[in-house]
Amino acid sequence: VQLQASGGGLVQPGGSLRLSCAASGFTLGDFAIGWFRQAPGKEREAVSCISSINNSDGSTYYAGSVKGRFTISRDNAKNTVYLQMNNLKAEDTAVYYCAADGGVESSRYYCSGYGGYNYGFNYWGKGTLVTVSS
Repeated sequence: VQLQASGGGLVQPGGSLRLSCAASGFTLGDFAIGWFRQAPGKEREAVSCISSINNSDGSTYYAGSVKGRFTISRDNAKNTVYLQMNNLKAEDTAVYYCAADGGVESSRYYCSGYGGYNYGFNYWGKGTLVTVSS
């Protein structure tokens, strides 16, 4: 089971990036997925989560700081989850990670930390660096 985040880079404030989280060894649709970020000197924080397709509500959740600017989505055919990031700000600069868990809890459950250690996610990929700077 492997996850790989990609798509990071340098972008100017107000710009956009799309991050991808690709999976090998399992079907991403059966897993809840979370995007997290960690800026230098700061703790890791949840950015957005999407529940497993096995969760009837198919919910998505966004941190307040990114709501309205970021969108999480799935492409089951490509076994990939995306994080579309628009109107990027300097404070979005961080290493972004994706994580997966086979549970059927809601996206809010995962992103709010109710899952406990590692937000309840069992699988974590290596991060991709996003730098927002002029």
